[in-house]
Amino acid sequence: MPNFARLQIAFKNVYVRILTAVLLGVLAGWAIYKADIPQDPSPVVYSQNISEITQLAAQKDRLDYLLVAKPLSDSPRYIYKFKDAPQLHVVKVPSTSHLSLEREVLLKNAIPYSIAKDEYLASHKAVLQDEGEGVGADILDFLKRHALDLTVLLVILYAMKFGIPGMGMSSQLITPDKLKGSMDDLIGMEDIKQEVLHLEDMIRNRELYKEHNIDKPFNVMLTGPAGTGKTKLVGYLAKRLDIPLIQASGSALESGYVGGGSKALNALYRKASGKGRCIIFLDEAQSLFMPRGRSEKKWEDDTANTLLGLLDGVKSDKGQGVIWVVASNFDDASTEMDEAMLRRFSVKINFRLPNKGERKELLRSFLSRKKEGLVDWNDLDLDQVAEITQNLSPALLETVVERASMLSIQEKAIINTDLLFRAYERATIGLTDRATTAEKLKQRERIAVHELGHFFMQIDPFLRAGMSLSEVKEKSHLLKISTEAVSKIGALGYVLQSGEDMSLRTLEELERDVIGLYGGVAAEELFYGARGISVGSQNDIEKITKMLSLMVGRLSMYSRAKIDYSQLQNDASGEHTLRQVEEKSDELYNYTLNSIRDYEDVIVSIKETLLDQYVLSKDAVFDLLEQHQEALMAGLNAPRHASLKLCAEEAAVA
Repeated sequence: MPNFARLQIAFKNVYVRILTAVLLGVLAGWAIYKADIPQDPSPVVYSQNISEITQLAAQKDRLDYLLVAKPLSDSPRYIYKFKDAPQLHVVKVPSTSHLSLEREVLLKNAIPYSIAKDEYLASHKAVLQDEGEGVGADILDFLKRHALDLTVLLVILYAMKFGIPGMGMSSQLITPDKLKGSMDDLIGMEDIKQEVLHLEDMIRNRELYKEHNIDKPFNVMLTGPAGTGKTKLVGYLAKRLDIPLIQASGSALESGYVGGGSKALNALYRKASGKGRCIIFLDEAQSLFMPRGRSEKKWEDDTANTLLGLLDGVKSDKGQGVIWVVASNFDDASTEMDEAMLRRFSVKINFRLPNKGERKELLRSFLSRKKEGLVDWNDLDLDQVAEITQNLSPALLETVVERASMLSIQEKAIINTDLLFRAYERATIGLTDRATTAEKLKQRERIAVHELGHFFMQIDPFLRAGMSLSEVKEKSHLLKISTEAVSKIGALGYVLQSGEDMSLRTLEELERDVIGLYGGVAAEELFYGARGISVGSQNDIEKITKMLSLMVGRLSMYSRAKIDYSQLQNDASGEHTLRQVEEKSDELYNYTLNSIRDYEDVIVSIKETLLDQYVLSKDAVFDLLEQHQEALMAGLNAPRHASLKLCAEEAAVA
């Protein structure tokens, strides 16, 4: 018997047992409720005959007691009992008759009576009910008192049987005629498109592959960053093959109860099999690729186990036309994944972020879709925009263009390079606020010093190499220096710069990055002393710590033994890594502190302009450097500067 069938039988047995337990619990609650209600000591005789009250005058000697219940209500009740009878008599009368009965019968004939107290009514509940209402009223009262408890029980039972609404898998069947776009809409990424075309050929020519004894299903795994076009590409593939597409979210497989994910997957498979040839696309399915057996709760692996079985296909012809395409934002190179799951995928396509040339073409494509006259192509440098948008996905690039359109509408301006720059800044950094720092002159001065420290230590290697300012400007990735607050990142200022299309960074380049990050805190120490460093350096220090930990612990960049110390689970390796990280931190920070002294006079001059204008563009900063070139050269030629090697020796002595 398949594992899923066993699970279904076990689930049904568990469901029946729990349902039985719940019903027994309700019955027990009813019994306890009834036991808690004080029982009426005598049978009750109900009546609405007013003459019974008038006849009490002749039967006054037999009367044990007479009570009037709820005399101010619409229907007062007379409760009386005779000494020689066990019954309680309850006569319900209209409120208009009560006053005349009280005056003309009770008082006139000196019949003793009193008003029924709450304690009496609580122990004789039947006297307030009409004939035949006793059981129904008790049930209604019980339901009112336990409405919340019973509602929770019903929700639990419903969830166990059908799943919690909104937590089950929702899938969408899209026919080929409803799929929009084509492969040509993917700008660049020719390598990825070729992989997809190869996959299309494999699916179309299945018989040819069977001749080579390749008879297993062509399951496809798509990996890569979000927003790179994985979902669109699956739609294009289905359209080219002229087959329907069933799209569902892998994250929705967790339905809230045991076996829910397996049930949803089987339902998807049956739905696809009914269509003959069909693509099942599971998006955001990274959780299914995690190694199984990590938890003691074995049922947590049921969904992955079911998917493994379905990916293998079935021996009948019914499901041979089903193609599974599963997308994940992670890949097996950067994340540990289940080996058995990976083996089920004969085709793996890894998406990547676009390079500079592709970003340029993507931006051109997005902008060309706007009406004529909305984009100033003569004042648009797409090379510059493509350079600053490094590491942005196609989806984020489209967001930048949309933001530029919003600014264009609000400001009644035509989209140009400057507007796209501001749109990029708004999309990545967020709103800036000058008013937050306007009245905080001392804080703004510290921010200016900190941000200028970053800038000078980023261009420091080029200046020391003897480059001219024009050459340094070309090398610099600076876009602007700002002392405006950014609520999104919780900063009171920032340096905005473009990135580099470089993933294989060397030791020298990583050290240069660390020195650039240290520039802010070193500038604060230079101007305010070692005890004047602010908490504004927290984010920089966190980044530096991660980088040095990578360089020392995982890449062994400072050791002849090229091993990953983070995999050695012992105290000695941890102490070695910590000691070496501290040594390299001291060395690089000492170098930064010595270097920043050479720019002290220039920082003072530029700081005043920055405080006055709040924001300085790259052109404005380098214009100021040209004006203070003499002071800049004097600082660089000062004998107090220490080389990186000398700083390392000083750190070792310290």
